[in-house]
Amino acid sequence: MLVSSKMGDYVSFKVERLVHLHFTSGMPRFLSSLFQCFKDDREQVIRNGLSLIQFVVMNAIALRKILKKYDKVHQSRRGMNFKSILQAKHLDILQSPWLIELVAFLINLNDSNSLDLDELLFGSLSFNLNLTSEAAGSVLTLILLGYEKLECNLICPICLELVFQPYALRCGHIFCKSCACLAANVLIIEGLKYASPDSKCPVCRESGVYDKSVRMSELGFLLQQR
Repeated sequence: MLVSSKMGDYVSFKVERLVHLHFTSGMPRFLSSLFQCFKDDREQVIRNGLSLIQFVVMNAIALRKILKKYDKVHQSRRGMNFKSILQAKHLDILQSPWLIELVAFLINLNDSNSLDLDELLFGSLSFNLNLTSEAAGSVLTLILLGYEKLECNLICPICLELVFQPYALRCGHIFCKSCACLAANVLIIEGLKYASPDSKCPVCRESGVYDKSVRMSELGFLLQQR
């Protein structure tokens, strides 16, 4: 479980750095590129993003195979039960909101609503942004390894509109910043870091999820552009 947590932290850290570089401009961008040895800013950033996708897919495959092998050898379901525990504790790398940020980041840089990456070393990946006139049909769909389907609903559960200035809570649910602040009973200018530890997610009612909430800049930019 500690290993899964560390892998998730690694992905979060790397994606956050990519997003920061993408939204940095002027002298700070130049200095950041210089210190991080970016020879071609856009191409290098895209390669780094694809490498992170490789890392996520590789770990998803490895974890599944290890747990299946464990259950087969011991004739049990402890492996699959362990995966369920990881998901319940939001430690499954496929549940990370940073994965959604990474996908939005790649779509933004490629200026396309969909991408198909069939030549990934550890399996194929495709993702598609579907914005319809009906709010309920607005989703970002990911298909990992050619068959595992992940969907991110882009509708705020509170205002029932496309998320604006989206934030993801630790439980994975995504809200508009203003809606999340309203639910946590904090001012927008204060931000979610001032939310009480007892504040609960409006969807799953889990407490303590406002801590380490993720500002989803790439997803917000993607929706703004579309």
